Amino acid sequence: MNHLPILPILIPMLTGILLLLPPIRTTLTRQRIFALTAAGLNLLVALVLINQSASGEIAVYALGDWQPPYGIVLVADRLSSLMLLLTSLLLFAGLLYASAGEDETGRYFYPLMMFQALGINGAFLTGDIFNLFVFFEILLIASYSLLMHGGGKHKTRAAVHYVLLNLVGSAIFLFALGVLYGAIGSLNMADMALRVRELSGAELQLAKVGGLLLLVVFGLKAAMLPLQFWLPRTYATAAGPIVALFAILTKVGVYCMLRVHGMIFGDYAGEIADIIQPWLWGTAVLTIAIGAIGVLSSPSLKRLAGHLVIVSVGTLLSALAINTPASISAGLYYAAHSTLAGAALFLVAELISEQRGGALDMIVRSRPVAHPVAIGITFFITALALIGMPPFSGFIGKLMVLQSAESVTQMGWTWSTLLIATLFALVAFSRAGSTIFWRAKGKNTDTVAGSSTKFAAIWLLLSAAPLMSLFAGPIVDFTAATAAQLDQLAQTPQILLNGGGQ
Repeated sequence: MNHLPILPILIPMLTGILLLLPPIRTTLTRQRIFALTAAGLNLLVALVLINQSASGEIAVYALGDWQPPYGIVLVADRLSSLMLLLTSLLLFAGLLYASAGEDETGRYFYPLMMFQALGINGAFLTGDIFNLFVFFEILLIASYSLLMHGGGKHKTRAAVHYVLLNLVGSAIFLFALGVLYGAIGSLNMADMALRVRELSGAELQLAKVGGLLLLVVFGLKAAMLPLQFWLPRTYATAAGPIVALFAILTKVGVYCMLRVHGMIFGDYAGEIADIIQPWLWGTAVLTIAIGAIGVLSSPSLKRLAGHLVIVSVGTLLSALAINTPASISAGLYYAAHSTLAGAALFLVAELISEQRGGALDMIVRSRPVAHPVAIGITFFITALALIGMPPFSGFIGKLMVLQSAESVTQMGWTWSTLLIATLFALVAFSRAGSTIFWRAKGKNTDTVAGSSTKFAAIWLLLSAAPLMSLFAGPIVDFTAATAAQLDQLAQTPQILLNGGGQ
């Protein structure tokens, strides 16, 4: 049996445990070295998995060799490998940035980051819905604690809000699991995809209810309208390295919609096929609109970044609403770009806030940053990437989404909302950049905050924007093959039940 799929779970889990034990926990230097080494190893495993999946191979790992519907199954295909790679990059960059001093402001930073990565990786790899719930809870518990890193009443208030909303989401998730298991008799995704086609009567209606309840849960995780109001304030109060890893959390929600609803309630689900499609168009358009308004009115850089995350979620939902191989491929390309560029912006905002005294990352006149040229160039490149200006990958991603619209209605809504959101982002970044860098007043004698380690972490993420443009052809080929593979798995889920393969 190929044991590679379980390593993205085992590495952060064992690392998190060892970081809590002597002699590693006794000094911060040991924690930094150990955590960065583990994150690098996790990134290497993700690269091996994505190279393996690029050939079309699907690795199915059955823990204990138990078969569905009872066993725990991990699935490493093109989609999960892509998401694992994004998570690994965010984790390594976040830890690298934090190693320059951010990790000194609170205890258990590195173990919590590892447990957070454990939950995220598990959510991407699991092949059954119950363990998806388990990994959701792991990442949520870790995120609760990480939000409190460094202390402060603002962080406490935002964390409480976040906890309450997600507790409600967890309760709804449990209700959905009970309804689906009662109606279908299994929680393995592939097994459910086969059984749901044979349902009728009351069981069919119960399965539909369960599927719509899952949409609410995943929508909350993805910050989909009207469940997005928690995100800007929560992300604005968290430390930069932490919220950089959080940039993938909304994509977890969208991933679950694509994976769970695409396979179980997708085109081949019989009478309840595509049950979430009627809800996606309206929510996608409104999510983009609300996010764009938030971008334009943001009082700080982190709030601006948070609203841009909401815009990206709406864009991805638009791709899911179009529901064609071309739109899914475009959405995956854009998801990779927006995740990495968005995380880079959070780190840039953190770097700026460290050098402006009480003004932090607020878009107001204040003292200049200590390294205006280096930080200004970094901010400028990040802004261009997120706005979607050529030659960066944001332009290609948005263009692919726009081109995937087929009907007149789809083209009208997609083009109008995305272009208006792009214009609002351009205005917002212009206002923020001019205020922070050109209208600064006073002097800044700080020479410590802008360390080379922090810049290295930011540019590790930011380099994806030109590289994804330079290698757009192979990447688009991979995302197109991913969309085709998802359709194949939805049509013939027996592939997973038989152990995967090509």
